[in-house]
Amino acid sequence: MEGERDTYKTIAFASNETLIKEKGSKFYGYAYPVSSEEEIRERIDHLKKEHHSARHWCYAWVLGKEYERYRANDDGEPSNSAGAPIHGQIQSFDLTNVLIVVVRYFGGTKLGVGGLIQAYRSSARLALEASKIITRTINDEFVIQFPYSEMNTVMRIVKSEAVEILEQKMELDCEFQISVRKKEADRVKNLFKVQPKIDIQKA
Repeated sequence: MEGERDTYKTIAFASNETLIKEKGSKFYGYAYPVSSEEEIRERIDHLKKEHHSARHWCYAWVLGKEYERYRANDDGEPSNSAGAPIHGQIQSFDLTNVLIVVVRYFGGTKLGVGGLIQAYRSSARLALEASKIITRTINDEFVIQFPYSEMNTVMRIVKSEAVEILEQKMELDCEFQISVRKKEADRVKNLFKVQPKIDIQKA
């Protein structure tokens, strides 16, 4: 499909802790690569224990290679003053499979909604700037089944097309689970399909 996304950007590893101070309040920023909501909950719970005396643990996350799932949480701050600006920075950097948490220690002086938006946005941006951003391909997965006599043919296609073998079973016949970059998937699938003894199906 023309224009369909076949790569996505994420971060390689958790960022170092960042800190912004504003009128006595402290905003600690963290960015994490994540792959599930369970992992997100664990990260947030860990920070709540680590910063047990903080006032707010605001966050936003995006999940999915198609950027399809996301959430923003103000955690008691005025509506859209924390989670939305954090989420906005994730969008600005065009990232997915990422969680940003900003932990706030209240310094006694209210910042107002505009001040909060600026502080949370800046903290999120700083955490992402402290991260290593990487680009990954979106792949389709297939299962191919074939007799041993076709091993050379299969391996020639695998090597020439940079196909990744995820799993393999060698019994009476052979079975490979393979991963192919999305935009190349139909073409590579046809290379296997034209071989009469090779069966390929979507994983």
